[in-house]
Amino acid sequence: MVTVPEASAVKRNSPIRNKAGNIFVPVRDIEKSRSWYCRVLGLNEADCEIIGGHLCPLPMEGVGIILDTMPKWGGQEPGGAPSIETPAFMLMTDDLQGSLAYMRELGAELVTEIEHDHWFVVKDPDGNKLMICRE
Repeated sequence: MVTVPEASAVKRNSPIRNKAGNIFVPVRDIEKSRSWYCRVLGLNEADCEIIGGHLCPLPMEGVGIILDTMPKWGGQEPGGAPSIETPAFMLMTDDLQGSLAYMRELGAELVTEIEHDHWFVVKDPDGNKLMICRE
C-alpha cells in the first residue's frame, strides 16, 4: 500500500509565487464600467486608461483590479462574459455606514444590508457582486 504524506508535512519548491496579482472583473461596456468604478473608488477617469478597447486597469492600493470585456472568455457572446455571482474580493472601508449610504446615493443595487456590523454586498452595473468590508 502506498501512503501519501500529509500536505503540511511536505514542503515543495514551486515556481509559482505566494502572491496575488490583479483581479479581472468581467464587464460589458468598458466606458460605463470605468465611470461607475471611478465614482465608487473616488478615482479620476483620466487616470484609468482603456487599453486595447477592452481592458481598464484601476489604480489601487494592494492587489489591482482590471475591468475587462473579456473578448476571449465569452465577451463576444450575447450578454457578454458571465458575471461574478459570489463576491470574489473585498473593497475595504473605514466607514461602513458611510459606504452603504454612498452606494445607495450612487444607485447601486444592494444585495445585502450591513451584515455582522462588518460587510455588505452590492452589484455593479454588470451584475458582479462586490463585497464592501470594514477594515
